[in-house]
Amino acid sequence: MKTFIALLTLLMLMVVAAVVFVTSGVYDIGADRPHWAMTETAIATLRDRSIAHQSAGITVPDLDDPARIRSGARRYAEMCAACHLTPGMRETELREGLYPQPPDLAQHGVHDPAEAFWTIKHGIKLTAMPAWGRSHDDAAIWEMVAFVRQLPKLDEAHFVELAGMPGNDGHGGGHGMAHDDDHEAMPMPSGETKPASASSTAAPHEH
Repeated sequence: MKTFIALLTLLMLMVVAAVVFVTSGVYDIGADRPHWAMTETAIATLRDRSIAHQSAGITVPDLDDPARIRSGARRYAEMCAACHLTPGMRETELREGLYPQPPDLAQHGVHDPAEAFWTIKHGIKLTAMPAWGRSHDDAAIWEMVAFVRQLPKLDEAHFVELAGMPGNDGHGGGHGMAHDDDHEAMPMPSGETKPASASSTAAPHEH
């Protein structure tokens, strides 16, 4: 009985201490001050385990379809490049100020398509990753996943040719460039070409 009371007392003291810490305002919430190592490890573990669990059972469509990849390229250039970069973009003002730092998908791509789909659709709390599923249907999100899988294989010129524009750097960079229908054909990562008449699949401009 004494052990139980001691444990209960300790638990209550921990709860009180946590409440005092949270409400005191002493924790620096600024994005220019990294988490404590223990906090960062806990958050990373929670994030990775959550995404793996939530994405389990998602059926992955054909992600090698050239039309799907090409549509995803335009969406990525407009919506994702300022944070996740392109083969010709090594840093942006927006990305530099973000914490945690978004992954450089131009270098690393994605390893699990189902997890990538879930992340793009639902976003991640306490990061700058938005839930694109609130404004885009599943087909559009799979287009982005299909393209990101190919992204590390591209150089800068191939990226621009495939997307029809350079990546948006957060200041509208790349706008005013040729659209898909200004190209007779778009080369694909596989070496195939796709007529550019399907410009209607290009993503609407967004910020």
